[in-house]
Amino acid sequence: MSRAVAKSMPAGSLVLLALFIAVLLSALAVSYCAHWNRQLLNALYAELSVRDKAQAEWGRLVLEQSTWTAHSRIESLATGQLKMRIPEPGEVRMVAP
Repeated sequence: MSRAVAKSMPAGSLVLLALFIAVLLSALAVSYCAHWNRQLLNALYAELSVRDKAQAEWGRLVLEQSTWTAHSRIESLATGQLKMRIPEPGEVRMVAP
């Protein structure tokens, strides 16, 4: 009976069926790759946004550190709050090692 079915099919129909399935699978693969590419691109943009925010925070922290450690600020705190002053030359004593 299988010979009868095989003889009733036109020549090359099995090849066309295989090509149709190959084209269908290729189309599905292209669609999946495009979707996967979009997901990866969205993840990349999210990570770049996190990086940009971290860099901006780092810049603010460096600026804040330079403000807190400025020599004029340290000197004004030492003289104002701690009542420190620069010693007179006569008050300085050299200690031998």
